[in-house]
Amino acid sequence: MNISVVIPLLNEEESITELHDWIVRIMQSHSFSYEIIFIDDGSTDGSWNIISNLSAKNQNVKGIRFLRNFGKSQALHAGFDKATGNVVITMDADLQDSPDEIPELYNMIIANGFDLVSGWKKKRYDSVIAKNLPSKLFNWAARKTSGVKLNDFNCGLKAYKKDVIKNINVNGEMHRYIPVLSKNAGFSKIGEKIVQHQARKYGETKFGIDRFIHGFLDLITIWFLSRFGKRPMHLFGALGFIMFAIGFAFALYLGIDKLFLDRAGRLITQRPQFYIALTTMIIGTQFFVAGFLGEIILRNRPNKKRYLIKDELNLSPTIKKK
Repeated sequence: MNISVVIPLLNEEESITELHDWIVRIMQSHSFSYEIIFIDDGSTDGSWNIISNLSAKNQNVKGIRFLRNFGKSQALHAGFDKATGNVVITMDADLQDSPDEIPELYNMIIANGFDLVSGWKKKRYDSVIAKNLPSKLFNWAARKTSGVKLNDFNCGLKAYKKDVIKNINVNGEMHRYIPVLSKNAGFSKIGEKIVQHQARKYGETKFGIDRFIHGFLDLITIWFLSRFGKRPMHLFGALGFIMFAIGFAFALYLGIDKLFLDRAGRLITQRPQFYIALTTMIIGTQFFVAGFLGEIILRNRPNKKRYLIKDELNLSPTIKKK
């Protein structure tokens, strides 16, 4: 199969049919073999009924319905797990991402050998104050922190080589940082394409200003995980050792000063420097213990399901490996 289109959605009943018809026209005009996977992330409107009707008419339409709202990252993870196309395209269901971009994104993966191509909505129709300026600040911070030179990490329109989405783990709220996760996994050929951004036609945005706050917190998380996620002792142990060594050296100096240099001076316990040294050694020990506990937890953590699927349409059951 040439292309899998993975579409997470929440309460987008007005746009689903129009988006489906648009994608089908593009696929048929370019003779692509395809599948469209809609992931209903706990919608409370008629979104699932529409997906059910579309899947009955078009066997290329597949659906996953969550028991409740688990978040976009979980929806993408479920879609990636079921996708079978050589190239996987992700897009939002609100019609702000144009399916007309799909053929060129596909060619950039197949012909140009990119592992991942991210869309860049250079010209946006969102509020300048509420979305555009915070987005620019967020993308600048993401570039500086991650080393991935993209202009628009938040763009939902992306194309992936199949090997990429089968070898990365999208959890929490990390959907914004799939390019960073891909780079950390060894898929370093990451490209960018300017794509058309369309004004929202139906409904209202599901994202507020809080998504940028969460985004910056996730950025710190992914920075830490990419460098120390598999070796927490390298960070906490190093910090602990440095702080303990500084505190011990300070305490040793106070001891030598009292025993040999200034015997008539104040008792060590009457000096504030003693308590600074003691506190530093205690904090250093705590850092070291935190790193040690992190290593133990990392090696003994259970695999826990992050979402619950209520219904599936036109999908074969996942075969569990023994």
